[in-house]
Amino acid sequence: MYDLILGLVGLLLLIICVLVGVAFLTLLERKVLGYIQLRKGPNKVSLMGIPQPFADAIKLFTKEQTYPMLSNYLLYYFSPILSLFLALLSWMVFPCFTYLVSFNLGLLFFLCCTSLGVYTVMVAGWSSNSNYALLGGLRAVAQTISYEVSLALILLSFVIFIDGYCLMVFNYYQLYVWFLILSFPLALGWFASCLAETNRTPFDFAEGESELVSGFNVEYSSGGFALIFMAEYASILFMGMLFCVIFLGSDVYSFGFFLKLVFLSFLFIWVRGTLPRFRYDKLMFLAWKSLLPLSLNFLIFYVGVKIMVLSMGF
Repeated sequence: MYDLILGLVGLLLLIICVLVGVAFLTLLERKVLGYIQLRKGPNKVSLMGIPQPFADAIKLFTKEQTYPMLSNYLLYYFSPILSLFLALLSWMVFPCFTYLVSFNLGLLFFLCCTSLGVYTVMVAGWSSNSNYALLGGLRAVAQTISYEVSLALILLSFVIFIDGYCLMVFNYYQLYVWFLILSFPLALGWFASCLAETNRTPFDFAEGESELVSGFNVEYSSGGFALIFMAEYASILFMGMLFCVIFLGSDVYSFGFFLKLVFLSFLFIWVRGTLPRFRYDKLMFLAWKSLLPLSLNFLIFYVGVKIMVLSMGF
């Protein structure tokens, strides 16, 4: 019973920390974009803008919830909730050596959670019963499924390399050299796939405001919009954490790990402030003609390395 209570308290603390991180990631994004675009944004409330995320949250959750008359109400209502639930559920694979839910099949669990996340976008777009929302949802689903293939293959390369699915094992393998140095092209491919997976610029076709009127979430307001927003930023933090674990040393008990995580979150924002949006056919071309062959080649290379190591008797 003691173990169960301790585990639940640990999970609750993890969720609270993720949500606070999401709040301040939005503030970091506003400040960085303000500096990049040489303007002031809504980030100056009180001391260094620190209360700004909480002011936004209070404003969004206290507004009146509206919904379209022709929408499929239950699906429309529950898809943002499920979206945030899946984004927080994927944090269960966080590699801890204590009472949290660190389990041996963490990478498979992560792939399951990201695959289910596609359904929330699709259902949110379809249940709104709006042409713009449906179009945005369809484009987001096609994009996410395309980039999940290369994500899974990159992960498979490392599964073969470390001979397991547990994220904690990455810590042992990177004591002397980071995987970033051994497989730099894979790290670039992973980062591009993470951008596409989280619907961020330059791959934000789910929310292409210029032609899609904000995409699949066009009919959402107040709490529903806030939940979709929080799910996106929780996914960004999670992808940054996973990048640190797989490529940048994986020692979650060091202060440097969290500095690396903040830097990767900054990279997501930097890309948004710098790059224009891709054309949709170029996005698909990049997924199937560039990232897929790259990840397949590295997969075959790692299989060859593993066979060679085993044949030498190590």
